Amino acid sequence: MLRFPGSEMKRPCKDRSVRRRRAIALCALLAATVPFCAQATAEFRDRFSGPLVEEPITPIPRGPSLDTDKVRLGEMLFHDVRLSGDDTLACASCHVLAEGGDDNRARPMGADGKPLNYNALTVFNAALTFCLNWRGNFRALEEQNEAVLLDPRLMHASWDGLLAKLRADQAYQKAFAVVYGSVPSRVHLLDALATFQRSLITPDARFDHYLRGERDAITPEEAHGYQLFKNYGCVACHQGVSVGGNLFQRFGIFRDPFQQEPMHTADLGRFTVTGKAQDRFVFRVPSLRNVAVTAPYFHDGRAQTLEQAIAEMAKSQLGRVLTEQEIGSIAGFLRTLTGEYRGRSLSDRAGSP
Repeated sequence: MLRFPGSEMKRPCKDRSVRRRRAIALCALLAATVPFCAQATAEFRDRFSGPLVEEPITPIPRGPSLDTDKVRLGEMLFHDVRLSGDDTLACASCHVLAEGGDDNRARPMGADGKPLNYNALTVFNAALTFCLNWRGNFRALEEQNEAVLLDPRLMHASWDGLLAKLRADQAYQKAFAVVYGSVPSRVHLLDALATFQRSLITPDARFDHYLRGERDAITPEEAHGYQLFKNYGCVACHQGVSVGGNLFQRFGIFRDPFQQEPMHTADLGRFTVTGKAQDRFVFRVPSLRNVAVTAPYFHDGRAQTLEQAIAEMAKSQLGRVLTEQEIGSIAGFLRTLTGEYRGRSLSDRAGSP
């Protein structure tokens, strides 16, 4: 008689001792399984009551380890108007640390008294991005700082004139001697400035606390705004520790944002750097850290409010028309990205909404 695998299982077991042994084995298996399931349940519960996992946004690390003397010297330089050719502009003129790290204007005024081409990006957390400026034309803070110092429309300085001024100042002579063991020099000045800028990190935003597991750090409405931010695709470009700042993207995927305005050369974006056709209207995606305190928005400062910026991005980049309620929810989430500088929230500073 042919038998198939397992067919003997259908036959009644005539031996009671066999049935008894099977019953004992089954009970033992269940007894072993119950604590395993309980442990797995506890691990699942603990996982979701602790820090969030696999989120596209990550918290800002607290406090980079930097040479405090270099930071102090860099801060002096950052606020000193003598770094400009005519002693009128400092780095802090366009990057106001008492507010959001920018100047709250559509475009800053240049050394020639005319508006510059681009909106001033915040200097806070700039060290966390993979490249700098709207066009991403600098990779290192030192490189970008030197270009700003020497640009005729920006600081309009020369190394000979700038170093002569610093070497004539006893405070700078002493500071450079302590930190670098030399008189003020180009390399050391750029190093000090960049070190100070690397200290301009704003951790401990409410959303950072939420990512670390504090569920009540943001409200249910703000959490809903975050879900919309993810569900609608905003997070495709705005993710990571900087919530952006780590890739390039064309401005105007579903809608031409320049169609109703005369186009400025600056609107061409990276094309003015690379000359490649595919880089027309391409910009470095800006970080959304502290975005609620850095109005106005976009490379030309066209959006005066956060809500206007959200509506514009939805139309141009996502092909969506959002309701006022959706815009409000996303804006609420973005406001949870405002961090702290020197123990004080940027939202408490002058000029904050």
